[in-house]
Amino acid sequence: MTTIEELESRLGQELGVSAWRQLGQADIDGFADVTGDHQFIHVDPARAAAETPFGGTIAHGFLTLSLLSLFGKEATPPIAGRRMGVNYGFEKVRFLSPVRSGARVRGRFVLAGLERRKPDEILLRFGVTVEIEGGAKPALVAEWLTLAILA
Repeated sequence: MTTIEELESRLGQELGVSAWRQLGQADIDGFADVTGDHQFIHVDPARAAAETPFGGTIAHGFLTLSLLSLFGKEATPPIAGRRMGVNYGFEKVRFLSPVRSGARVRGRFVLAGLERRKPDEILLRFGVTVEIEGGAKPALVAEWLTLAILA
């Protein structure tokens, strides 16, 4: 467990890196079903190979972004006394490279800010990069805000 004081001492530092996670066509198709986004670049491998520069299908940007919850749990230390965490939103999100079906991605988290809003509420600001294994550029970069609600 990490205390708020320990986190404050790590401002500007990398907190951790998640494990690699493969995004396969079944993941992409399932996300398309949930969101209704069945654009061929995501769900039609033959057409995506023939008509796009990607060589096949790619994951939805929002699918990649949604993995931040999983990656954050793996890469950031648990906070002592935290009762719950709440997604507070984003200051910035940029999708830099497509994630091809079958690629592996992981999240890298830097603690960019920490604000004590109330005695039991801490606003955390993370600089997040989602890397693509073997990729020259990341899939995305984001500034993610979460609230830690303390007991």
